[in-house]
Amino acid sequence: MKFIVSSSYLLKQLQVLGGVINNSNTLPILDNFLFELDGNSLKVSASDLETTMIAQLDVESEDNGSIAVPARLLLDTLKTFPEQPLTFVVEDNSTIEISSSHGKYALAYSPGEEFPNAVELDDPSTVTIPAEILATAISNTIFATGNDDLRPVMSGVFFQFASDGLTFVATDAHKLVKYSRSDVSASQTAEFIMPKKPLNQLKGILATSDSEIQVEYNESNAKFTFDNVQMICRLIDGKYPNYEAVIPKENPNKLIIDRNQFLNSVRRVSIFSNKTTHQIRLKIAGAELNISAEDIDYSNKAEERLTCDYQGDDMQIGFNSRFLIEMLNNLNANDVSLEMSLPNRAGILTPVDGVDEGENVTMLVMPVMLNN
Repeated sequence: MKFIVSSSYLLKQLQVLGGVINNSNTLPILDNFLFELDGNSLKVSASDLETTMIAQLDVESEDNGSIAVPARLLLDTLKTFPEQPLTFVVEDNSTIEISSSHGKYALAYSPGEEFPNAVELDDPSTVTIPAEILATAISNTIFATGNDDLRPVMSGVFFQFASDGLTFVATDAHKLVKYSRSDVSASQTAEFIMPKKPLNQLKGILATSDSEIQVEYNESNAKFTFDNVQMICRLIDGKYPNYEAVIPKENPNKLIIDRNQFLNSVRRVSIFSNKTTHQIRLKIAGAELNISAEDIDYSNKAEERLTCDYQGDDMQIGFNSRFLIEMLNNLNANDVSLEMSLPNRAGILTPVDGVDEGENVTMLVMPVMLNN
């Protein structure tokens, strides 16, 4: 088995797939890339059993065969080559030899049959989403997912597909993000929970892609197909909490403020907050917002005043500054709106501008009790 391929082209494709491979695998075969050669098409797969990623590469060859090649060793070698054609030849002594313009390198390989097969989706439903929209949906929600092993459903992003639009939700019980699009729709209604790791993979790749993505899904797996890449992943099993129930409907107190100014103030003031609660206090009266924090143990405190546009009753409310900073960081607006009802009810953060046609972002942050 022999094939010739461009070094930089191969490296670029393998780096995309390499993100799937875990640092410590229970099955040693998963430390490898699976190479399946069929004439001048080379199919490369990487897997951690939960997620499998496959890329189709163009190579020069007339042979067929399949082998598993050590991923880390191959990637480290490819990173050092300048752009040039590389010749891969499978030898009889269980090694694959790479020839470059400077020298020869031999890697031990394993038989391709040992590599686990990718899951085939039975009877999947399908929806097509532009890459940019899916990338935006992932980056707007993934930061709000939880890390609690006892509640695995909250460690992923909830996808809701319907004929009137797509909705993506993430929450860790302290903050919640709902991102919806009414300009893309699915033929049938479906709900599933996507794990964080494959979403991070997708986010990285889609950021530079402008293609359409075909999403196929059934009860247990989802498959994303775009350009020359396929990603198949196991979904998180379980029922997602009823997030609509926690979004307060009546919020008479509405604050509109410059996002950057608000973010920078919260960042500065939070440096002086208690290191365990990260609590900051917002005191709003008339057109003035007072942001303060205090760490009683060390006598540290800070306070800033900002002008804002506020409609509602004078109020004081406490928030965990880390959650507020994360949310403000992930909004692309110049101005944001914070809607509140009572100091013990969640605040709703939404962008005032910078939103595409058909795009809707709602972020919810739970308050913390103020100790007066």
